Amino acid sequence: MIKSLWLKFLVLLIVVSLTALSAALLLRDLMLKDFREYLEGEQEDRIYWITAAVESSYDKQRGWDKKDLSENLIWALMLGFDIKLYDGKDRMVIDTEKAVGLQPENVVNRILALSSTEGRKSGEKYVPYPLFLEGEQIGRIEVSFLKPQKEGVFISRSNELLLISLLVLGGIAILLSVFFSRRLTNPIKGLTRAAAEISGGNLKSRVSITGRDEIARLSDAFNRMAHSLEMQESLRKKLTANIAHELRTPISAMRGELEAMIDGLIPVDSENLQSLHAEIGRLRKIIEGIEELAQAEASSRYMSKKSFSARPFMEGIYSRLKLLFDEKGVALELVCDEVICINADPDRLSQIMINLLSNALKATDRGGSVQILVSHGAGTVIEVRDSGKGISKEDLPFIFERFYRGEKGGLGIGLTIVRELVEAHGGRIEVQSERNAGTAFRVELPA
Repeated sequence: MIKSLWLKFLVLLIVVSLTALSAALLLRDLMLKDFREYLEGEQEDRIYWITAAVESSYDKQRGWDKKDLSENLIWALMLGFDIKLYDGKDRMVIDTEKAVGLQPENVVNRILALSSTEGRKSGEKYVPYPLFLEGEQIGRIEVSFLKPQKEGVFISRSNELLLISLLVLGGIAILLSVFFSRRLTNPIKGLTRAAAEISGGNLKSRVSITGRDEIARLSDAFNRMAHSLEMQESLRKKLTANIAHELRTPISAMRGELEAMIDGLIPVDSENLQSLHAEIGRLRKIIEGIEELAQAEASSRYMSKKSFSARPFMEGIYSRLKLLFDEKGVALELVCDEVICINADPDRLSQIMINLLSNALKATDRGGSVQILVSHGAGTVIEVRDSGKGISKEDLPFIFERFYRGEKGGLGIGLTIVRELVEAHGGRIEVQSERNAGTAFRVELPA
């Protein structure tokens, strides 16, 4: 069994090449067959011309005249026939050899020079053709078909050309089969090698892309997959480091305070216990963030959507966060018509809005502004615009990735949760941002 894909391609291409050459041989045989049938038809017509000329000579001379008949037999020889003429009593009157012998020597040389047929061989088969005059048989001619030299040259040359074509074209076909089979399989070998390296832990492995065919598109998809895996692995390592750092700080503080209490260095009073409680709160916040991400990824299974008026819902969120914006000195504005309705899970949508508005508040300095804009599009469009510091071009493509932390810090899961919840609604989220010119998040929910 052939296991190599390269060998399979090579065998396939060679079989196709041999099939094409076999078709050429078959076509050549059919052409020669038609050519011979055409020549046979031509010969039959010429024999009828000869029989008519011989019968006409008999009628004109009132019998068999060898001199007159010799001209007809010489003409027949020029047409490629060896003739024997017999009278009604089955006696030979004349044949081609005698007809040539009746001619002068210089005429004989010209006849032999102009004749385009090969010489007659001994034992050659003769075909009889009867001669008639006014319905009475006056004799017969026996005809031997001499092989035309031109036909032999044509067939010989066609055989030589076919042999050369088979050798040259067959060799070229095999070389091209080897070349193209390698060209087809090399990208696949590269993909196999890169996949093995990635499975072995080398996530930086890539394949080269040449052309625009299906294999090129597969290679491009593979490279993008490898890049995504590399990014996810990088984010996973960052997550491990971030969580370890976030957990280490409160745990170290708690441990230090507890050891000091045990050693009697600090008193066990409400103030110190309050400090321990605050550190426990930080731990709980980290754990809850990771739990929220897991719930958001599974939210499509627990979604409870319903249709409700957008204005009262947004006003509830507005009133809940207005105090935080006022404390920082950031203006918060809501623009929403009374007639707009939203088809969504209220709890999940509230989580989306709080995350977006909290990020906007962090990014906007005192004196800035944040807007909530709700409008109709293909469904319901919700925009959160701020006049804050914006997002750098380097960070912008990755802000929705798990555990990606930009300049703001944190665990890097807030916007990931937002994206998961939006997609669970069947919607999409987009972002536009310029450095020091603000950021706009656009959420589109289906009607």
